[in-house]
Amino acid sequence: MKINSLSVMKSNFFSRFKKPDGIRITKRTLRIVGCGVALAVLMTSAAMPVFAAGNVSDAIESTWNEAQGQIKQVVNNVVFPVIDMILAILFFVKVATAYLDYRKHGQFDFTAPAILFACLLFSLTAPMYIWSVL
Repeated sequence: MKINSLSVMKSNFFSRFKKPDGIRITKRTLRIVGCGVALAVLMTSAAMPVFAAGNVSDAIESTWNEAQGQIKQVVNNVVFPVIDMILAILFFVKVATAYLDYRKHGQFDFTAPAILFACLLFSLTAPMYIWSVL
């Protein structure tokens, strides 16, 4: 009986690509993959290209110019005072906890109160110069 050398080569070559026994495709895996494919198809079919007609920067600039007074008023009268109040409370709480740590350990940590104080000064003085920057 003569062995064909081509059949031996085929069996050796394709034996490398056998499916490992440990890989199993379960129903749960198929459901997850199916949902992912369905979601990808839905997203690509629902996506619409958006084209800007005209100059976008002019539209943004004109909108800013129209609403600038109202935005400044709200930011100066609402946003900055809220930020200042939060930072002031955090600053005094941090100073108190740093003092209690000083009494307990004998070492005062200046880092956190100094950072909060700098942020408080920045937010208190920001309304004076922030609008010239913008």
